[in-house]
Amino acid sequence: MAMTTTEIDEGVVDEPEALSVAALLFHGLSDPSRLAILRHLTLGEHRVVDLTAHLGLAQSTVSKHLACLRDCGLVASRPEGRASLFRLAEPEATLEVFGAAERLLALTGDGVALCPTSGLESS
Repeated sequence: MAMTTTEIDEGVVDEPEALSVAALLFHGLSDPSRLAILRHLTLGEHRVVDLTAHLGLAQSTVSKHLACLRDCGLVASRPEGRASLFRLAEPEATLEVFGAAERLLALTGDGVALCPTSGLESS
């Protein structure tokens, strides 16, 4: 789904396949633990053990979320000894998404938090 902050291709706005892929990306970002991991990775590469210590999450939880983020193409890893170092796959784009989300949240105020259907599956 090729969208920039200044333009949206009208031919793609309602294309089901492109919307499905975008929805999957946003689903990958929808978990608070995954967001915390991504935010922490904006500081640089980290091992799972570092992330568990910094975020107070169990190793299995961090590993599960890193696998999801890797499958979504949001993080990458490289081996270092017996461990792996994880990093943002696309740091600039990820920072842009975080910035855009912060701007949107500032504009909507508490509207998102108060949304009665937030987190509910659509039928």
